[in-house]
Amino acid sequence: MRATVMYGAGDVRVEDVPDPTLRESTDAVVRVLRSGICGSDLWPYGSMPASGQGRRMGHEFLGVVEDLGADVAGLEAGDLVVSPFLWADNTCDFCAEGLHTSCRHGGRYGLDGVDGGQGEAVRVPQAQGTLVKLPVGEDSALLPSLLTLSDVFCTGHHCAVKAGVGPRTSVTVIGDGAVGLSAVLAAKRLGAERIILMGRHAQRTDLGREFGATDVIAERGAEGIQRVRELTGGDGTHAVLECVGSKPALEMALGVIRDGGAISRVGLPQYTEGPLGPDLVLRNITITGGAAPARAYIEELLPDVLDGTVEPGRVFDRTVSLDQVPDGYRSMADREALKVLIQP
Repeated sequence: MRATVMYGAGDVRVEDVPDPTLRESTDAVVRVLRSGICGSDLWPYGSMPASGQGRRMGHEFLGVVEDLGADVAGLEAGDLVVSPFLWADNTCDFCAEGLHTSCRHGGRYGLDGVDGGQGEAVRVPQAQGTLVKLPVGEDSALLPSLLTLSDVFCTGHHCAVKAGVGPRTSVTVIGDGAVGLSAVLAAKRLGAERIILMGRHAQRTDLGREFGATDVIAERGAEGIQRVRELTGGDGTHAVLECVGSKPALEMALGVIRDGGAISRVGLPQYTEGPLGPDLVLRNITITGGAAPARAYIEELLPDVLDGTVEPGRVFDRTVSLDQVPDGYRSMADREALKVLIQP
């Protein structure tokens, strides 16, 4: 089959690789119908050291079950399924607590002999606990939105949940990428009263307004912090959803959070030290967030996607074939595309 392999910064290739087969009785093989390029894929795209072996890419996908191990119950060949971006057994103590990212028998796609999602097919370990059946056909117009349940919409939702977003909450979302816009949509769905989106790209922030942002601030740094404070009577917002992962984004989050508020971080941190001094203790600020346990949220969010209450698939603004994936990476890195949908 054909699949995406990264050999170093800027070096993405689509190559012939072995077809996936069942290795364990708990495996499934899924033929990929749609997959995506994630913002987190851009970090190695910009910085990965050159490698002769390469790294299989992709962790967001949905598709059709082609084969099942003997111990997989509840699924049949031909089922349309979505996979969260990490596989998990959905039975261990961490999974029972809704923390599938810490599953005792889980793992990541593209590592340790497991296929990446940006290919024609994937071997899915722990298939019964990982895959969620979708009640639509292969030609459904909902596929882009259903694909966001693999990662980006669940990540935005997780960010909002960890910050305690709910009715009468004021929220600042930092970042107008796909995760930031998904966080806006999630905050709106959870009933946030005011949603301030900090972003500079008009096409993206326009979508953010349609998703529920009440205000947009293009300024960054001290100027951006001042603008949020002005909009909130000097106090800042109850919640800040930090969806970038850079140190300046964290500094802005600390500048716009209301005393007693919560900063939720889901942007993959690109720093190891931050300005977390004693003033945070005095202000009773909570810092939370982390990798989203997408599997824990899929059933909750699925009905609103199916009935059109939310349309998170609108974050996809470019569709490419598998052979065009290298250009898809380039277009996202160059900010020509918000998020790329792959149709093998």
